[in-house]
Amino acid sequence: MSVRIRRVYETPEPEDGVRVLVDRLWPRGLSKDAARVDEWPKGLTPSTELRRWYHADERSYDEFARRYEAELAEPEAAELLERVRAWAAKGDVTLLTSSKTPEQSHAAVLARLLGE
Repeated sequence: MSVRIRRVYETPEPEDGVRVLVDRLWPRGLSKDAARVDEWPKGLTPSTELRRWYHADERSYDEFARRYEAELAEPEAAELLERVRAWAAKGDVTLLTSSKTPEQSHAAVLARLLGE
């Protein structure tokens, strides 16, 4: 089992396993064929309010992660997180994001939680 984070704009690789788009909005300029996304659980993504808060005035990543984890504890998100955890238990999962800094994004929070 492995959980990877990749930018959705990178060329898909065979070792990606289940490719899960973890952004609420579809990536600009990318066709669905080129993205090769297997799953798109929108309910697992940060709320619009949290995304706007984080991107305003370079907010703290640690505070963003804390708030996002609280959102992930809500029933719908928790159920989706467990679904992705089940996929990871069976094989490789790649979390896809359009973020230019995936290591400082919600994808990193998800990868950490899935690895616990």
